[in-house]
Amino acid sequence: MDELQFRRQAYGEPNSQDAEFLQALQANPDREAFLKELKQLDGKLDLALKVDIPDGMADKLLLRQQLQHHQQQKRKTGFMMALVASVAFVVGISFSLLRIAPVDLGEHALAHVHHEAVALVVDQHVGVQQINAELAAFKTLGGAKFSAQPGKVYYLSYCDFQGVQSLHLVMQGAENKVTAFLVPQEDRMLLEASFADKEYQGMGFQRGGSYILLVGERQADLDYVKAEITQTFI
Repeated sequence: MDELQFRRQAYGEPNSQDAEFLQALQANPDREAFLKELKQLDGKLDLALKVDIPDGMADKLLLRQQLQHHQQQKRKTGFMMALVASVAFVVGISFSLLRIAPVDLGEHALAHVHHEAVALVVDQHVGVQQINAELAAFKTLGGAKFSAQPGKVYYLSYCDFQGVQSLHLVMQGAENKVTAFLVPQEDRMLLEASFADKEYQGMGFQRGGSYILLVGERQADLDYVKAEITQTFI
């Protein structure tokens, strides 16, 4: 075993009992002194590592970890609360603006018909009693109701006209179906006698404390349904 091999093994295993290592050690007195120094250093390191853990140290470390975790969670919670508050503020402001912004009833009615196209293909066989029961929930209408069945009614539901609860009907016109919206009157409502887009025609009029909007494919159907409503809605 040469000097380099001896020193590598001495550094790695100063207490090695390998025969070749021991033979190389005995062959040179300087190697014995070198190995002795390494063993003394090794012993000092062992001594330094054998430090008694103070009483309660484990509990203190655990408590510290828990406090750090709590602080992190507290910061996250604070951030989330601030974010929620900000969102709530923006929603509140948006809703307030929504409640005071002018409402183009014709434009809103057309958009509603396009959005709820399924209402034009169902038949719920809606009777006048059912319609009046829904109207009774509208406190601002002052008890307005239908005095008789306003022709064939296929569909009945509530809808929202920018924060105003309204009634959505699908009725039979002269030939085709007509969508009717009964919207409680508010000052911010903008009612036009007629309106249209590329697919539908519409008309608006007032009756029984409501703005009534009719949307259909032909003017004849709108006139037919308007006559039905005018005769029965009081």
